[in-house]
Amino acid sequence: MSKFFSRETGLKTLTDNSYKAINEGLYDADKYDYDSHSIISLKKTILTCSRVPIISEIKFASPSKGKILDQSKITPEDLAIEMTKSGAAGISVLTQPYLFEGSINNLASIRKNVNVPLLMKDIIVSEVQIDAAKKIGADCILLIKTVFDKGFAEGSMEKFSDYATKKGLEVISEVHSEDEFKEILKNKRQLIGINNRNLSTLEVDINVTIKLLQTFDKQNNIIISESGISNSDEIKKLRSIGVDAFLVGTSIMESDNFFEKIKELCYV
Repeated sequence: MSKFFSRETGLKTLTDNSYKAINEGLYDADKYDYDSHSIISLKKTILTCSRVPIISEIKFASPSKGKILDQSKITPEDLAIEMTKSGAAGISVLTQPYLFEGSINNLASIRKNVNVPLLMKDIIVSEVQIDAAKKIGADCILLIKTVFDKGFAEGSMEKFSDYATKKGLEVISEVHSEDEFKEILKNKRQLIGINNRNLSTLEVDINVTIKLLQTFDKQNNIIISESGISNSDEIKKLRSIGVDAFLVGTSIMESDNFFEKIKELCYV
């Protein structure tokens, strides 16, 4: 765990970092103009994928692991190209600069080089970040329910979701607890991410997904299991209980051969 990350104030640290980056202009995307970009639907891609839908995440660092991969060794666009060739159905790109070493520039450069859905992965607290997502060519954003429930964002989750949808972006609603999942299920036919990681403690347990899907009927929602997925046995288990897609970052980025790792997970 990063020395800058506290178990007691974990989520607050993440949201504070977003505000810091916004204030420093790091989401200023005016030099990019993908407003005319035709959205590549992550939802449709997941539903029509002939293999296991893996959303491969480009993440150079994290609060729990510190530095994962040296950016001088491979460019984000080269990573994305090879990930797509290896079978990734979509690419998640970390754009949060602090603790994750992300950048909106990384996603914009990837957009030029691949034709799969791109998820702007960030701790979204402001419409400024959603505006940036559209300008840099993202197809989808992620909204973390806990962030909104704790009042850390500049508006409600519903408001942000509507704002993104009106811009043509798809939205993954991320949950972690039973209460969050139960509440989010009230909205039909949506992308729901179940994060196996507790964002306050950074502890990971894929049983979070298992328990939620064994307790509640997912109905017509598309379920994406996030965090802690590292092998084909876990994929098989989670698929058997109704998981539709998988967002996998660290286990791919830490692999000796992350392209072979993607193939292993995609072709179970």
